[in-house]
Amino acid sequence: MFTGIVETLGAVVAVEHAGARSRLTIEAPGLTDLVHGESIAVNGVCLTVAAHEGSSWTADVMRITLETTALAGIAAGDRVNLERAMPANGRLGGHLMQGHVDGVATLVARDSQPEWDDLTFEIPAALERYVVRKGSIALNGVSLTVAELDGLRATVSLIPTTLEETTFGSFQVGDQANVEVDVIAKYVEKMMVKA
Repeated sequence: MFTGIVETLGAVVAVEHAGARSRLTIEAPGLTDLVHGESIAVNGVCLTVAAHEGSSWTADVMRITLETTALAGIAAGDRVNLERAMPANGRLGGHLMQGHVDGVATLVARDSQPEWDDLTFEIPAALERYVVRKGSIALNGVSLTVAELDGLRATVSLIPTTLEETTFGSFQVGDQANVEVDVIAKYVEKMMVKA
């Protein structure tokens, strides 16, 4: 499980394509105590450390992940949000996240203010029922609150800390973000259908 509190920004060093999978190598400053097999959310996508040396690590990314997330467009030099899985005795600073991306949203508007930025994303129609005003949403692995909701357009207000410590500081209209909706909402929906 993850919480959506980004631990550090990393940089993609290499992307290797090999048939139905790809390999990402990421330089992650400060993450020098990585363990083989541990889970790390990369822009909200749960990946497994397959190899590591110093603060550099490699993960395999399967075809289905590339087809359903914004990782398909990732390239060497891109910055990524990184979060290690939450330990059982850790603090839940954001909200419960699994690193299982539900879809991809596109930034359609950015309104910069002196103390914050409002970013408006168009979310996939299939996810609309899980997104509510003042509810939690994960965008590129960052736990955020939906400030406004207008149909498929969800606006989040980002404070300077979030803009400085995540990839959203450099996001531009047209950029895509991985979306993970609240898993509790999905479970509730399934229970209501079965009832």
